[in-house]
Amino acid sequence: MAATHDRPVSLSDRADLEDLVAGHERVLVEFHTEGCGKCKAMEPVLSGVARTTDAVVGTMNPRDDPVLVEEYDVRSVPKLLLFVDGELAGTREEGVLSVEDVQAFVTGED
Repeated sequence: MAATHDRPVSLSDRADLEDLVAGHERVLVEFHTEGCGKCKAMEPVLSGVARTTDAVVGTMNPRDDPVLVEEYDVRSVPKLLLFVDGELAGTREEGVLSVEDVQAFVTGED
């Protein structure tokens, strides 16, 4: 994968997620589901974050992998997971957030 992405990368399974996290210093992943209005509303926010931070942004439907749902305690979507140096550094589950809120989360300024 390229070192930078100007829009979110679609992840299809755990291997994609692990590869993305292993290959980049700072990764923001959004767990979403089909038909989720709040998730749809986050698309432009995630694109903005991908363009304006050094984080690589990925999106994934965890419903396809029940182990991921349990491992990351997915209770609602959209759920944001921030990985720094391969480790889970934080999560957010407040629904639709602004670009500024997500930028602050990704850069550690929230």
